[in-house]
Amino acid sequence: MNTQRVDELEKRIAELRRRIPPHSIPPAMLQELEELEEELERARQQSEES
Repeated sequence: MNTQRVDELEKRIAELRRRIPPHSIPPAMLQELEELEEELERARQQSEES
């Protein structure tokens, strides 16, 4: 199950990175990206422990 979560988070991060404009990045997008990356890291750690 964690593998599916990792895949889902990686896709969401990639999609968000595609939507981020090259200049004047909105703070909300940066915050969302940071949160997704932290959640991805936690999911990867959990999948390694299983």
